[in-house]
Amino acid sequence: MERTYERSSNAQRVFRVQAPLVDSVSCYCKVDSGLKTVVGATKFVPGSKLCIQPDINPRAHKSKNSRRERIRVQQPPLLPGLPDDLAIACLIRVPRFEHNKLRLVCKRWFKLLSGNFFYSLRKSLGMAEEWVYVIKRDRDGQISWHAFDLIYQMWQPLPPVPVEYSGALGFGCAVLSGCHLYLFGGKDPLKGSMRRMIFYNARTNKWHRAPDMLRRRHFFGCCVVNNCLYVAGGECEGIQRTLRSAEVFDPNRNRWSFISEMSTAMVPFIGVVYDGKWFLKGLGTHREVLSEAYAPETNVWSRVNNGMVSGWRNPSVSLNGKLYALDCRDGCKLRMYDESTDSWIRFMDSKLHMGNSRAFEAAGLVALNGKLCIIRNNMSISVVDVSNPDRRNPGGVWENFGGKSHLRNNIFANLWSSIAGRSGLKSHIVHCQVLQA
Repeated sequence: MERTYERSSNAQRVFRVQAPLVDSVSCYCKVDSGLKTVVGATKFVPGSKLCIQPDINPRAHKSKNSRRERIRVQQPPLLPGLPDDLAIACLIRVPRFEHNKLRLVCKRWFKLLSGNFFYSLRKSLGMAEEWVYVIKRDRDGQISWHAFDLIYQMWQPLPPVPVEYSGALGFGCAVLSGCHLYLFGGKDPLKGSMRRMIFYNARTNKWHRAPDMLRRRHFFGCCVVNNCLYVAGGECEGIQRTLRSAEVFDPNRNRWSFISEMSTAMVPFIGVVYDGKWFLKGLGTHREVLSEAYAPETNVWSRVNNGMVSGWRNPSVSLNGKLYALDCRDGCKLRMYDESTDSWIRFMDSKLHMGNSRAFEAAGLVALNGKLCIIRNNMSISVVDVSNPDRRNPGGVWENFGGKSHLRNNIFANLWSSIAGRSGLKSHIVHCQVLQA
């Protein structure tokens, strides 16, 4: 603020105060923008209104805006000859398996494909693609993983699993928000049970750290309900090896919280979410078979001993309100739970059985693009359309895709099955999930 002096006729000094040459609303000085009080005032006024600094540059705001405008003008277009909105409309239609190449074109494309806007737009327009992610333990005990693009029938390269999970046992795996794959808990061969949690972002193709669990555990049960991750039971080193405790991770709050404990300690070996409840089946402290159900709305565990649990022994998944499970070792038969009779019924048979060896054993059953996807230890995949099944002609709804080591010829397949069965194949699938991007 500038002060000038004028001398009047009576030789008295008169002070004239000139207003500062800056809009106080857009002031860039270091005065606190919070509420301040003026001496003698009876109410609060915004702090920026008190600014009377004489060294303010009145063109500061304008120069910054103009500099940003110049940078924006100087940026090359995403696609030459097209405005950016039309360029984005073209880029979101590029198949997902080409996205790693798109990120290498230029900085603007890299930044576009590294943010949530691009993939959120693909999802809102129904262009997001689902891939099957397979986590496998190799013959040497090391963890590797692979992604399969069902549309183009191609296996995609992935960044290595972080070292803390390269040799872990009994860890959990789940998907939140459709594009984040979490690995948590487990047992390190040297350090024992872990609380650690990491996640892979399918949109950026990178691994990140996440908050640790509250309890160390391995060989536990896990599920996702309403985009929240639940874990329960399992084992841990100590006097009480088998656990009753359970906890939940909320990605919106980015924290873990304990929930009510199970009725009895359990090491689950199978679980599924069905009809709004989480069903678990496992072994108790004395190796007896137990089964419980958890209702997230009421935070209550209850014992279950109905027909669904008693006849439930293989991988299962809930799709469109119905519960499906595998009915044979190679996954070529499906069963469906019938609520009216409280029993499992035979649903569909592919008529193309591959064998009973460990190599052809069905290790995972997931929902993919509204269909059931069966993944076997030899990385072969079958997709079943259960929405309108034709049981007289299963070939019309049952598609088989050869894996990395899958032999399609039935004669050689049966021969390989018997050889693999005698040799005791050690390589097997640990987890299967579906990620969208």
